[in-house]
Order: sequence, then structure tokens, then C-alpha cells
Amino acid sequence: MRAHTIEELRAAHEALLARPNPEDERWYNGIHARYANPVLTAAHVPLEWRYDLNPATNPLGLERLGINAVLNPGAIEVDGKILLVCRVEGNDRKSFFAVAESGNGIDGFRFWDTPVVMPETDVPDTNTYDMRLVRHEDGWIYGLFCTERKDTDSPSLSAAIAQAGLARTRDLKTWERLPDLVTSSPQQRNVVLHPEFVDGQYAFYTRPQDDFITAGSGGGIGWGLADTMDGAVIASERVIEPRAYHTITEEKNGEGPAPIRTDAGWLHLAHGVRNTAAGLRYVLYLYLTALDEPWRVTHKPGGYVIAPEFDERVGDVSNVVFANGWVARADGSVLVYYASSDTRIHVATSTVERLLDHVQNTPADGLRSAASVQQRLALIEANRGLA
Repeated sequence: MRAHTIEELRAAHEALLARPNPEDERWYNGIHARYANPVLTAAHVPLEWRYDLNPATNPLGLERLGINAVLNPGAIEVDGKILLVCRVEGNDRKSFFAVAESGNGIDGFRFWDTPVVMPETDVPDTNTYDMRLVRHEDGWIYGLFCTERKDTDSPSLSAAIAQAGLARTRDLKTWERLPDLVTSSPQQRNVVLHPEFVDGQYAFYTRPQDDFITAGSGGGIGWGLADTMDGAVIASERVIEPRAYHTITEEKNGEGPAPIRTDAGWLHLAHGVRNTAAGLRYVLYLYLTALDEPWRVTHKPGGYVIAPEFDERVGDVSNVVFANGWVARADGSVLVYYASSDTRIHVATSTVERLLDHVQNTPADGLRSAASVQQRLALIEANRGLA
């Protein structure tokens, strides 16, 4: 094995960053488009973050600080650019945040020069990940993320406690860390801030659960209010989007990014999880809530809108898609950023019109095989004579 020169490393890296990303012609369902390549992978991370590029101290050209995965980004549009705050996981299993930027949101993503420096609280995080970015009407951009620490009451080295970390910024460069969100739940992951005040308060979509991995008696997408973001406390949570037996949300579900305001209501993207003989399977689904009552679900189509396909099915945690970032643009288009198998980031494109059509006109889950057959019979009958 010969040592690659810095020039060779840079040429290969630049070719990857400049690679175009055409639509994937293998895929069509009318709801969204998929693309041939991931938008970000571990290989997209700058060489300076991974290699000692000094031949004097690294004559063999070894990677010093390896990257295992790039996944689960928050997303926002700033001055016409698409910015992703990615979860970057090192070979040491620690995740950190880093901003990648693209002009069109489909390809050409490049990381900013350095990772995000996220301040710690008085109780340091062991791991931080999966940031939701929310531009709130109070003028701040908030980052809500999972903060993980060891469960000191358990002798198991795998026992952890997850809560919602909170931070705010104006420019995604300088971050002010706020106290972690306080709720009555022993574990709190996938927390999302509603982008508008509700009755003069900050509104949150939560995911109360009993255990770090499994929902237990908890679960479902919750709703709660807090008076302030600096020391936010939710005194009362209620589940607004519950789990259900033998559905895509049987094991657990959680809010993805902050919902999109539309004329028809608040458009939500969420993940649903069921258990299989091969392990947990994560898919994405949509639902709609009322504009004046964002906690009240008005439409929820049966089934998923995005599931792992093709090479997306293989990775660190296989058979998983997860999204905590999307961008609704002024022209009505929507960019959905999702990770596959906890390994890489993809984009799917759609429009508000198409997503609302799916949500409002796809039948709800009938919860029984017989009801599913009746739905298909009704569709077959409606199609008679139209072929």
C-alpha cells in the first residue's frame, strides 16, 4: 500500500463534492422525487478534519480522526442558500454538529471550515445529535437536539438518559446554549419547537417515553407549552398523535422537523417505527393539523410516504430512514432531507401541493385487513373505464 499524496486526496475529494445528482429514474410514485446519490456522506467531510496533512508528522498519509457517518440534519434556507446542520459521527462514536451549504439543495454541498462549537451545560453532554432547526417568530433560530448522558442509576454501560437540549443563534456560527427542556418524562427525544407562539407561549412537539430505546408505556407525539425558552418547563404534556397496533407507528413515532404552515393547515413530517424479526424498521409519514389549533390532527393518511429503498436499506442501522429537516421554498417546492440506515443523507423533492394532495386524499389506516380490501375495491371501482 502506497501513501496517497495530498494532491491525490484533494483531487478525489473535489471530484466527489462536484458530482452532479440527477433524479433516480428507478423511482416514481407521484408524491416525491428521489435522487441518484446521497447529498452528504462521511467522505464529504473536509480532509483537514480527518487527516494530518503535514508530511513531516504524517509521512504515510494516515487518517487520524476518522468519520463513521453523516446523518440526520436540521435544514434551513438563508439568503437563498440551503444550510444543513448535520450530525457528524466520528469513529469514536461521538457525534457533533457541522454546517454544510448548497446553492440548489440537491448537490454541491460543502461543509463550512470548522464544526459547530456547541457550549455545554453544567452537566456535560456525552453525546449530542439530531438537531431540529426552527426559525421562530420571536426572531431567533433555535436548535433543538438530543443530549445524551450516562444513566448513573444503572450498572449497564449501555444505559443512557436522553433529554432535549436547547440552543439559539442568529447565524448558525455562534450558539447560545440554554438549559435543557424540563418535562415530566424520564426520557425525551425528538422534541420540536412550533415556529409560532400559541396563546403567547412557546409550543413543543415532544416524544415522552420510558426507556432510552423503547417507548414502553409512553410514546406518541406529544404537545406542551412553556413560558420561556431560557429555562423552558413543560408542566403538562398530552399525546396528540398516538401509536397504534399493527401500523407503521406500533413501536414508536416522533415528530421530524418543524411543521410547514399551509393554507390547509400545518403540514407535519414524522417517523414511524415497527418491530420486525430483523429489528426496528423506520419509515416517514405525513399528517396535517389545524391552523388555529396546531395540536388537533385533521388528516392522517394510512401508511408511509418514504421508506428505505435500494442502497438506502444498508448501513450502520439497516432498514431505517429518519428525517429532522426540510425546507419549504417560496416557489412552493419542498426539499426533504433524510438519512438512510444511520449512515448518509439524501434529499427528496416535492411540492406543498403534492404533499397536501397525498395527506388530504389518501384514506386513513382502516386498522383491519378487511377495511384495507374495501379501500382498494373502492379505488378499483372508481377506475373502471378510465384505463
